[in-house]
Amino acid sequence: MDTLVITLTAPCIKIEKINVTRHMNASIRRGPFQKKIGAGLTVEEFKNKLYTKEISGHVGLEQSIALIASALKVKLDKILVNEVEPIISDKYVKTEHVEVFPGYVAGLKQVAHGIVNGNIFITLNFIAYVGAVEDYDAIDIIGIPEIHERISPCVHGDWGTISMLINVIPKVIKAPPGLLTMKDITIPHCIISDVRDYL
Repeated sequence: MDTLVITLTAPCIKIEKINVTRHMNASIRRGPFQKKIGAGLTVEEFKNKLYTKEISGHVGLEQSIALIASALKVKLDKILVNEVEPIISDKYVKTEHVEVFPGYVAGLKQVAHGIVNGNIFITLNFIAYVGAVEDYDAIDIIGIPEIHERISPCVHGDWGTISMLINVIPKVIKAPPGLLTMKDITIPHCIISDVRDYL
């Protein structure tokens, strides 16, 4: 929820606000992920697992906001990460891994904001639940020009993570020593042949 956002700011000469939404149909994700978001639990069970940290929401919202702000050289007043909220199902949903009854938890949502000069500058929305009709990633940059990007279905988290790790190998090998983040390396791309060809 950060590297693509940073890249999409390149055509802009002014940015007023950035809104990012990851809206996932968890029904088509692996079983551990469905359980991690609380699918199939009662609301009380969900709250208890939040309390015991068995459910944590989306890890990384705060770090993604900080990375975007750092890339844009924007000084954040603060980052606000809202409490994780359950998404309550209004229908029966059964997957290979969980069963969700009406009134039970289908998944979760969480929102984080990057505040600049007292105003919301960056908003990250993470929504994941079984039975979701839509599955997409959306990036809306309000500025000059406005950028509205939508990927549907959303980038598969497991495949996306693995691919990024592999595809940045040549860039990491060529990078200078020290701590670097995704904002510090050149634009990553798919490695479609022998990795040695990219070195």
